[in-house]
Amino acid sequence: MRGSDWVPLRGTDQRRLSEARLQAHYAVQWLARAARAYIPPQPDDEHTNLGWDGALDGFTTHPLKDGAWLSLKITDLTLALHVGEGRTHVQSFSLDGRSDAQARQWLSEQLGAQGLDAHALDAPSPYEMPAHAISQGEAYGPAGLGDALAELAAWFGNAALLLGSIQRQMIERKLAASPLRCWPHHFDLATLTTLPARNADATSYVGAGLSPGTSTTTSPISTYRSIPSPILRRCRACRRSVIGICAISWRPLRRLIRSSPPRTNGPRPMSSCGPRSTARSRS
Repeated sequence: MRGSDWVPLRGTDQRRLSEARLQAHYAVQWLARAARAYIPPQPDDEHTNLGWDGALDGFTTHPLKDGAWLSLKITDLTLALHVGEGRTHVQSFSLDGRSDAQARQWLSEQLGAQGLDAHALDAPSPYEMPAHAISQGEAYGPAGLGDALAELAAWFGNAALLLGSIQRQMIERKLAASPLRCWPHHFDLATLTTLPARNADATSYVGAGLSPGTSTTTSPISTYRSIPSPILRRCRACRRSVIGICAISWRPLRRLIRSSPPRTNGPRPMSSCGPRSTARSRS
């Protein structure tokens, strides 16, 4: 994938896709560890969230204390340490055939050379990871999962285009929509929009995103959440019951991402389902 390209999904065996997701989820924890160690804490752990870089086909951290940043290329699980504002990387490290212990050694050497305390990487994670042999010292194996990792990267890249379009539409509607970011705990890509308050004591939010799968759902799924839970209504475009807002008619994500890029001309796909009050919109 290059930048803003839309990549058709080819389809891959669900077990291979699930294994690719788990290995990528473990690999991205090195970015999360570095963020917790070297980026000043922010509310809701925002300092640990990651950006999707379409040109890289991977995720990037916020700048670390010294201005450097880390990336993980999803298609081959390669870590890289970058310096400055450009894309020049000091060193890269393929996880293929390497364990977490070896990744820890490489990263500590690179960050130590930047004047950072490598021991900070060893702070315990605030959350549990799904079970996988990598946690017991097994090596990563991206070379045997090339097609599945490419598919996973396409899911993230296409979702970034789609969700980025939703976020921009929210901003055009004068709503506060957060940047599209990946949260390393659940490995989901999402944006959160603040809705107009109905009273001074209550603030409502609606989030839209992509989950690449879970222990119970092996294939990628769309995610939607609203805080607090509002009244269900029926979307006039897709005729489905939705919670307050229907983003691009909320067609199944597999069909939507497999089909074509978001439209940039013509009628807005959200024209019939804006973030309006649902108090009188009962179905």
